Amino acid sequence: MDKKKMFIQSTAFILPVFTGITVLFSFTGCGLQTQTIKDSDQIKQSAKIKTKEKIMKKTYYLDLMETTLSAYSMEHINRYFNQVKKEGLTEHGFPRLTANIGILMAHGKRQDLKDIFIQMMDFCCQQIPKVKAANDFSVKEIIFCLEELENSKVIPAEKMQEWKNLLKTINPYTCYNVYARDTEHIVYNWAAFTMVSEFMRQKMGLADSYADFIDLQAYSQLRHLDENKMYRDPGEPAVYDFVTRGLFAILLHEGYQGKYKQVWQDALDSSALLTLDLQSVTGEMPFGGRSNQFLHNESHLAIMMEYYARRFAAKGDMKTAGEFRARAIRAVEKISGWLKKTPILHIKNRFPLDTKYGCEDYAYFDKYMITAASFLYVAYRICDDSIPAGEINDNMGRSWKTSDKFHQLFLHAGEYTAQYDYNANYHYDCSGLGRLLKKGAPSELCLSTPCPAKSSYTVDIENPAMLSIVPGIFADGKWIDAEEQEVIHTVKSHSASGETAKAEVECKFPGGQTVASSYVLDKNGLQIKISGKNKVRCLLPVFRFNGEENTKVTQKEKVLEIEFGGYVCRYTVTGGTISDLKRPARNRNGHYDTFAAEGKDGLTVHIAIEKL
Repeated sequence: MDKKKMFIQSTAFILPVFTGITVLFSFTGCGLQTQTIKDSDQIKQSAKIKTKEKIMKKTYYLDLMETTLSAYSMEHINRYFNQVKKEGLTEHGFPRLTANIGILMAHGKRQDLKDIFIQMMDFCCQQIPKVKAANDFSVKEIIFCLEELENSKVIPAEKMQEWKNLLKTINPYTCYNVYARDTEHIVYNWAAFTMVSEFMRQKMGLADSYADFIDLQAYSQLRHLDENKMYRDPGEPAVYDFVTRGLFAILLHEGYQGKYKQVWQDALDSSALLTLDLQSVTGEMPFGGRSNQFLHNESHLAIMMEYYARRFAAKGDMKTAGEFRARAIRAVEKISGWLKKTPILHIKNRFPLDTKYGCEDYAYFDKYMITAASFLYVAYRICDDSIPAGEINDNMGRSWKTSDKFHQLFLHAGEYTAQYDYNANYHYDCSGLGRLLKKGAPSELCLSTPCPAKSSYTVDIENPAMLSIVPGIFADGKWIDAEEQEVIHTVKSHSASGETAKAEVECKFPGGQTVASSYVLDKNGLQIKISGKNKVRCLLPVFRFNGEENTKVTQKEKVLEIEFGGYVCRYTVTGGTISDLKRPARNRNGHYDTFAAEGKDGLTVHIAIEKL
């Protein structure tokens, strides 16, 4: 292929010019490829670019949707359809699958599914007005699909009108499961799904005016915002902050002009910049609470980042808009990496699907795999790919603490992200440093989410140990670690300067003994210094197995190394020794063992993640 054609056909990241070479990072399928082109005219043009400009065409979201759909074989789709016909429409996985097939068909993809799609769409449009399934989620999906099909003319006009006529029969007060009935009615994020579904139905002209119904739902969700305008679903799960703010981003993007437009616009504006601190250097959503560690998590992130890119561009702040655009691309890259694996799974591990490892009862494949595609599509709707992606300075030190409702501290520096939960939800997590990630490295290598003792999701052993990176003390003849629920964690300070981020945390144990821990994050990794009386220790997670591959673990005196995925996580201890506690732990990502660094009155642990 000649160089000019290769350049035109590439969806590229254009990097600054070094010694006469331009490097293009091209999206191919769901992967990334690099190309090096020596072309003097192109170099002269690229040399005018002062900052890194990333280009990702919005159609790449459709490519990822198609890859996600490929996880469903024809046999699987038929089996799923037969099950739904037998049992009825009970949840939103099937309408989402239907809608995503139709959307892809409208864009010239998966035409082989046209016959089965028409049957599936017939079923959905007939059933949704009649049964209280998860219509709160489903109606907007079906409307999105109808809009795309109408624009493409893939489906005959009479069939389209048949589907529209069926959806016109929806009565919001009998169709939807969860909605606010009056201003005092307390409802959570389902009502926001209901709100967007009904808004989209009205926008397409398939309903009489129910503007008051939509306004009431918008009002009902305001009570759940904290002082930072993050959304508090019960238990403050990180996913549902993003999901619910994302639903209001969709509502505003689609043209909501109701009573609470400005209130919600202000709320989203207020939570814009903190959203940057919530995303990890690996492109991921924070850990914490239910529905975490699924591929759809980063789809939600992409929605918010694309929305804010548009928002700041509209204000004329192209630098901030560019960073949000780059953040969206980073989230997409994370999803893409998982979609390259075979078989494609909906959760960030490699355990066989039938084990349901890492999943809540409701978080099964048929529901949550296609959810990733659904929200990739919303990111596609919102995306303005004329906004060039800018720089993300991963070396700059940043620290940020949420409100105490969300109880999270974030440190970013030196291409690392650390996340500390100081008052965890013990059904899903445990308190302590539950995440340390390095750009480019497998997220699970050190720890991406804590290991709870009695999780609300499925693991493969009984009574696993709790595990996060925390201090411990020796008292009354036994060790007590700060991951225990009775220990009180207090963030005494946090700060950032240059390329370093720091925090001081005090842990108060039962009986009143306290331990001070300092955390310093920079390009060399994370240094933890623990100070206390008598014997103290620091727990060290050792990743062992992701459901498919084992790690390599070696210990040489005061150095412990875990090798996996082309990287090594290295624990180096000063002022203490390392021992294996023989306590297996589990989280959504896989199997861990518990090691500990032990010392007297204090010790220092340095954690580095490096490429092999």
